[in-house]
This record gives sequence, C-alpha cells and structure tokens, in this order.
Amino acid sequence: MAALPPESTPLNQHSLPALEAWLQQLGAVRMDDNPCQWMLERSEWRALLQLEREDLKVIWHPGSLGAMVQCSLPYGLSRADVEAAIQAGP
Repeated sequence: MAALPPESTPLNQHSLPALEAWLQQLGAVRMDDNPCQWMLERSEWRALLQLEREDLKVIWHPGSLGAMVQCSLPYGLSRADVEAAIQAGP
C-alpha cells in the first residue's frame, strides 16, 4: 500500500497509488467496470466517488427516499477537507 502524504496535502499532490490507498482506507471499493469509480457505503447513505480529470465527483444516495445529492470537490483541496466533506454525507 502506498504511503500517504500528510492529510493537509492537496489531492493533486498525491500519486495515483496514494489516492487509491486513501480511498481503500476510507472503506471504498473500486467498481469492477470502471477503475475511476469507487463505492463508499455507510449505514445512512452510500456514495459513488468518481475520479475525474479536474475534480473528485461525489454522488450520495441516501438510504431513505431522499433525493440523490452530488458535488465536485477540486483536487486542490486538502485530503482532510475532502474526506470531511465526503464523510459529512448528503
């Protein structure tokens, strides 16, 4: 597993192996049909994390009948900030 830079480091300063290691540490699982997509599941929601060219796209699917919510998080944000935004949920 790749060593992670400090959590204050922007995502665009991470190597691809480090990004993948971070996603695995969060508990995300890579989608078989698309290596740029990862699924993260929590008891209240699940989120599709999509590594795109300019940013990390997050699409939350609430466990209840709530509406799907999505946002794009720039790779210039620190890993800690991106993780906090993802974990906060929809």
